[in-house]
Amino acid sequence: MVARATDPATARYWRALDGVSDPEIPVLSVVDLGVVRDIRVDAAGDVAVEITPTYSGCPAMSEMASGIVQALRRAGAATVHVRTVYSPAWTTDWIAPDARERLRAFGIAPPGAASAAEHPTLTQLRRRPLTVPCPFCGSQSTEERSHFGSTACKSIHFCNGCRQPFEHFKAI
Repeated sequence: MVARATDPATARYWRALDGVSDPEIPVLSVVDLGVVRDIRVDAAGDVAVEITPTYSGCPAMSEMASGIVQALRRAGAATVHVRTVYSPAWTTDWIAPDARERLRAFGIAPPGAASAAEHPTLTQLRRRPLTVPCPFCGSQSTEERSHFGSTACKSIHFCNGCRQPFEHFKAI
């Protein structure tokens, strides 16, 4: 999570971005996901926003940037600059705790802790076995059916308990 600035103008802009939904996961905002890394307001009132993509090929980033500009202009910013930064790399650890619950309620199993949290200097290159609890019934008896779901950041699973398919937001 990113610490938000406390000055009134910057706080107003953070609140405005709470309303910009991820186009692929409408129950989460760009702030909930941790995509928005920083908001700065200069002396002239120009607003600079830094965003980090969830992964380098994410097709939703241009939509997110457009939504950010629109929301900040509605909140009173005359000039908005959105800059994409790649370092540090985005991790699912940046997803807000209450957003994880909204993912589950939406029918997407939230990610567990990413390997970066366990070993911050290492990049995991191999998949590890993963038990993903069903977001509908909570059963641990689930299986991955496809490593790729509706987007590359999600996988398709099946619950042997309630017999429902569901998506899992992969830990990165």
